Amino acid sequence: MTRILDRIESPGDLKKLDEKDLPLVAEEIRELLVQTVARNGGHLASNLGVVELTMALHLELDSPKDMIIWDVGHQSYVHKILTGRRKRFPSLRTLEGLSGFPRRAESAHDPFGTGHSSTSISAALGLAKARDLARGSGRVIAVIGDGAMTAGMAFEALNHAAQVGTGLIVILNDNEMSISRNVGAMASYLSRLRADPTYNRAKEEMEHLLRRIPTIGPGVLRTVERLKGSLKYLVVPGMLFEELGFTYLGPIDGHDLQELRHVLRRAKRLPGPLLVHVVTTKGKGYDPAEANPDRFHGTGPFDVATGRPIAPSGGPPTFTEAFGRALVELGARDQRVAAVTAAMRDGTGLGPFHQQFPERFFDVGIAEQHAVTFAAGLAAGGFRPVVAVYSTFLQRAFDQLLHDVCIQRLPVIFALDRAGVVGEDGETHQGAFDLTYLRCLPGMTVMVPRDGVELGRMLASAVNLGGPCAIRYPRARCPELPAAPDPRTWPGLALNPVSAAEPPVSGKGEVLRQGGHVVIAAVGPLVEEALLAARDLSSGGIEATVIDARSVKPLDEELIIAAVTETGALVTVEENVK
Repeated sequence: MTRILDRIESPGDLKKLDEKDLPLVAEEIRELLVQTVARNGGHLASNLGVVELTMALHLELDSPKDMIIWDVGHQSYVHKILTGRRKRFPSLRTLEGLSGFPRRAESAHDPFGTGHSSTSISAALGLAKARDLARGSGRVIAVIGDGAMTAGMAFEALNHAAQVGTGLIVILNDNEMSISRNVGAMASYLSRLRADPTYNRAKEEMEHLLRRIPTIGPGVLRTVERLKGSLKYLVVPGMLFEELGFTYLGPIDGHDLQELRHVLRRAKRLPGPLLVHVVTTKGKGYDPAEANPDRFHGTGPFDVATGRPIAPSGGPPTFTEAFGRALVELGARDQRVAAVTAAMRDGTGLGPFHQQFPERFFDVGIAEQHAVTFAAGLAAGGFRPVVAVYSTFLQRAFDQLLHDVCIQRLPVIFALDRAGVVGEDGETHQGAFDLTYLRCLPGMTVMVPRDGVELGRMLASAVNLGGPCAIRYPRARCPELPAAPDPRTWPGLALNPVSAAEPPVSGKGEVLRQGGHVVIAAVGPLVEEALLAARDLSSGGIEATVIDARSVKPLDEELIIAAVTETGALVTVEENVK
């Protein structure tokens, strides 16, 4: 059966459709989203929530002349489908396929690449001023989620946009979620806005009425305009954005296509910076995603009928799960241990800690810089905060790492998830820079566990270091290295059973296998790869010493030099840039 969607190769094709066909197009888009993400994995709930909004944008705007910047970008799948990439959409998040985020190199309809949150307003303002300076035309639109609005960068951009005063439309996609449910004052503020949608409707009706009164109407309207500022404080909770210099429109039902188009037409006529507040439902149209939007924010392959993951059950825990269990055990033993996350409670494995020790758990929203300095304050006050964050997101707080933590030698522990090569999420999410940017920081200890047991031991060790420490680990299941290896299967392997109650000595590596021809020094889960390589080499008559470096700062130079002095050859194995 031919779909209407199959006739859409550009936004222009969408505009040619009969209005009665548009709801069916929305259904077909949702079906394509669910089928593709079920097979490839990806960000489902956020994209299901912006189907009508994306359609409205492309019906009322002229992309790529009108530039749309998607904040974070994980909700740009519908945009990709409608801008000439529908046929390639099944390749989403695969090798040489479509990126899961906007990429300038991929399409002229992606004017700015995004992958980290809260950058869209800054980028849109820069593009708008570039347009003005070049005496160009075209509108610039930033679509930003309410979760991303908790970050300081978003407010820095809003503040500057009001000062500049150029034509810019900011669409606030309010679904009450970032990845976990939003927290903090901004979330509460937007909740009040959603509950009081009367202001703009009353304002429009009053202006329309006064203009129709002969002679005195315009004069009364001018008087009302002078009073408007003080009246707003009494009747509308949306003053924040207007005080920042934005004309505020909303809240609007983000799934009412006609209302969205009406408001966008109005926004195009108004001068200066505008903020359009759109309320959407994350996961809209697919029951499992609506019921569990956090689980379907970023998901692996799943069964469409049930929503259940296809990934094999059982087996060893993931590093994330091992971290979560170890932190709960540590928190029970040491009342100083606290956990800090930037809107990633479940993604970083902190759910169990939150349940056990809610008074020592802090979700600061999407605000990595604040998370690091807040943790520094906790540490200065005698606690041992553990900041759980994805490797790629900690890059955003480099100055806070240096200035607020390391220079003061404060005992903040950084648990870096998704370290190394992450894969499907692409270039903006690779954790391949942390060993380099962490090693240059004064006083920082950097450890890399090869398995879940080592992760627990390193976490226990970090609490007692008395200074800053980072532990980085991948998005993967923990390797199951044999505690008592069979010498016929693992020749030369000398792993010793260890307990999580036995913390490793910081800066000490471990020889796992002895050989006389070459030394392979590895860290983290790549230790398993090094051992497998040594086993293969052994079958060819080459015997390799395998060292688990464990700590890359400080490095166990004495152990490595002694080993390489015997063999004369050294190979290092790591997931990181030089």
